[in-house]
Amino acid sequence: MLTRRKLLKAFVSLGLLLGVSISSAASAQAFESVKEQTGQFRRIEQPLPLKVSVTLGGLGLIGLELWWFQFSKTKAQQARVRQDIQEIGVTVNGGYEPNRIVVQAGQTVRLNFFRKDPSSCLEKVLLPDFHRSADLILNQTTSVEFTPQQPGTYTFQCRMNMFRGVLVVQGAEQTAVTTELVQMAQDAQTNPSEPVAIND
Repeated sequence: MLTRRKLLKAFVSLGLLLGVSISSAASAQAFESVKEQTGQFRRIEQPLPLKVSVTLGGLGLIGLELWWFQFSKTKAQQARVRQDIQEIGVTVNGGYEPNRIVVQAGQTVRLNFFRKDPSSCLEKVLLPDFHRSADLILNQTTSVEFTPQQPGTYTFQCRMNMFRGVLVVQGAEQTAVTTELVQMAQDAQTNPSEPVAIND
C-alpha cells in the first residue's frame, strides 16, 4: 500500500513537471515567433496629462513614505521613577506611542507594552542592544525590564523592523537638563498664555 502511494505521487509529480516544461517551451517559442514578425516591441502612446499625473502621484507617494518613516517624530517622553525603576507605558497600535523615550543610565527600566494592533508584525518587540525580546499578547500589557549602562541612543522595533522606537539613555548631567525641559514643555501646554522663563 505504501509503495503504491509513492508510485502514484511520483507519476503525478512527473506529469506536472512535464506539463510545466512543455507549456514553458511552447510559450517561449510563441514569443520568439512574435518577436521575429515585428522585429521590435510595439510602443504604446499615452496622453501627456496622464503621464504627468502618474509621475506626480508617484512622487507624492514617495514623499509620504519618507515623511512617515523618517520625519514623523513625536516628542520624547521621560520615564517616571517608581520604587527605583524607571517605568513608562507604550501603546502598540500601528507603531509605538510614545516612540521616543528618555531614561537615565545605570537604573532599571521597565517598558510596559500594551498591544492593540492585531497585525502579525507587531506580535513581538525586539531590543537588540539589550538582548531582550518579548511576545506581545493582544489587548494585554507585557513588561520588558533591562538596565542600560551606557548613555546613547538605542532602538526597539518589531520583528520585521517596519515599526521602530528610540530609547534615549542619558547620563546624570543630561538627565537634569532634560527633566527641566520636559517640565517646561508640560507647563507651556497646560498654561499656553503664560510666558516661560528659561534659566541659564
